[in-house]
Amino acid sequence: MPFTLATWNINSVRLRAPIVEKLMQDEAPDILCLQECKSPVDKIPMEGFAAFGYTHIIARGQKGYNGVAILSKQPIEDLGDKDFAELGHARHVAGRLQNGTVIHNFYVPAGGDVPDREKNVKFGQKLDYLTDMRDWFKADRPEKAILVGDLNIAPREDDVWSHKQLLKVVSHTPIEVEHLAETQEAGGWVDVTRKDIPEGQLYSWWSYRSPNWDAADKGRRLDHVWATSDIAGAAHSSRIMRDARGWEKPSDHAPVFATFDL
Repeated sequence: MPFTLATWNINSVRLRAPIVEKLMQDEAPDILCLQECKSPVDKIPMEGFAAFGYTHIIARGQKGYNGVAILSKQPIEDLGDKDFAELGHARHVAGRLQNGTVIHNFYVPAGGDVPDREKNVKFGQKLDYLTDMRDWFKADRPEKAILVGDLNIAPREDDVWSHKQLLKVVSHTPIEVEHLAETQEAGGWVDVTRKDIPEGQLYSWWSYRSPNWDAADKGRRLDHVWATSDIAGAAHSSRIMRDARGWEKPSDHAPVFATFDL
C-alpha cells in the first residue's frame, strides 16, 4: 500500500497548530513527522489533529524546547527513543507501521553560531550527536526503515544559496557534512529527496531574519527524508512545499514530502 510521509520542523506545535491543521486538510499526508514541537506530550493539541484523521501519535516532548512527534492516520507501534550524546533532550522517536516499516524522526542539535567545539559547547554536542547516530546504525544496521527530520545540515553545494559563503557557517561546514555522510553510510541510508530531485538548488529553510525571504531566497536544505537501500527504490514524488514558508505565522522551515509504495 502506498503512503505519503511529510516531515516538518514546526517551531512550536501549539503556537502553529492552525498551519499544521491547514497542511493536514490541504495535503493530507498519511504520516506527519514534526520536530521542535516545544511542548510536553500531554499538551500537544491532539484533538484538533484527530479531527483530520490523525488519531495515532507517538511523541517525546519537553517544555519550551526540542520535541518530536509522529502523527499518523495508520496504527503505529512506539519503538522508543535514544538519547544520543546523552544530552537529555527530546530529539528522537521511532515507530513501526503495520507493514513493518520503521520510521525514525530526528531533530539534530543546531550547533550554535561558532563552528569550533573548543569555543562553542553546542557545536561539540552536535558532532557528538551525529557520531552516536553513526555508531548506533553501524552496530545495528537498519532495514526497511525511513529516517526523517531536521538534521540541521545542508550537505551538498546546491543545498545552500552560496556554498563559498557558507563554508564557515554552522550547518554547511566540511566537518558537519563529513559527520552526516558517515552517519548516512553507516546505516546504508539513501537521500530520497535527492534521489527524486537530483539536480538544482533545493532549500527547506529560510531565516526569519530576512523579511523578503522569498525574493532573497537565501535558503538551506536542512530537512531530510532518507530510506534504507532495501526500500529506497519504492520512494517517489519527493517535493518541498515552499509555499508553507509564506503562510500566516509560519515556521522558518517548509515541509518535505515523499511517497513510498510498500
